Amino acid sequence: MTTDFETITVPEHLHGYPGVAFGGYVAGVLAGRAAAQDVRVDFRRPVPTGAPVRLAATPDGGCALTDGELLLAAAVPAAFVPQVPAAPSWEQARAAAEAYRAAPPDGQTDCFGCGLDRTPATGLRQHCGRVPGRDLVATAWTPGAELAGPDGLLPPELVWGALDCPGNAAGRLLDDRPAGAVTAALAARLVRPVPVGEGLVSYAWMLATEGRKYRVGTALATATGELCAAAEALWVVPRVP
Repeated sequence: MTTDFETITVPEHLHGYPGVAFGGYVAGVLAGRAAAQDVRVDFRRPVPTGAPVRLAATPDGGCALTDGELLLAAAVPAAFVPQVPAAPSWEQARAAAEAYRAAPPDGQTDCFGCGLDRTPATGLRQHCGRVPGRDLVATAWTPGAELAGPDGLLPPELVWGALDCPGNAAGRLLDDRPAGAVTAALAARLVRPVPVGEGLVSYAWMLATEGRKYRVGTALATATGELCAAAEALWVVPRVP
């Protein structure tokens, strides 16, 4: 294994649950540092915000995030070929988001990805509600200019982020899952640059469910339905003490 590494600190505002780094963002950071083109990011332990952790390459073309001797997350090479249903329309996604905001499920947190009190400048606002007549959840949203990278586009780690929270919404609204589920693994493929300041549609669907675990597909599209990115995720509901 190479001895090259870097130290990174996830800013506090980029949290999912309090004190825990937003999983989609962490996955995007690891994917961007991995040598392999396609990776799956597996989460082993919560990644803290506001504390330095070590990111190092691994011999297989991936990379690992560690805190001392503890493995927090790892990106491993994994081919992913998206199988994506057609996106709902902008109007359908907007109506679903409005319905979600009007009656959100319990257990909401101030998550960078789906927090209800976030603004277009401070979060991704993935407020996914059910789409009538389809087995989908969706939201219509427009990222603020403050989220853009130097090139004026949504940075890849935030594209990964936009593929995370819709999976939680799918579990809550399509599979009657309780609050508190966590992302255990996330694989994604970015298809095209994602504009900032323009309308986007995020949506998700169930793939499989077994015990405390469930798998979902998620996708990000332009307001006209052009696919920007897609992902597959494994979510786990924590054991009840």
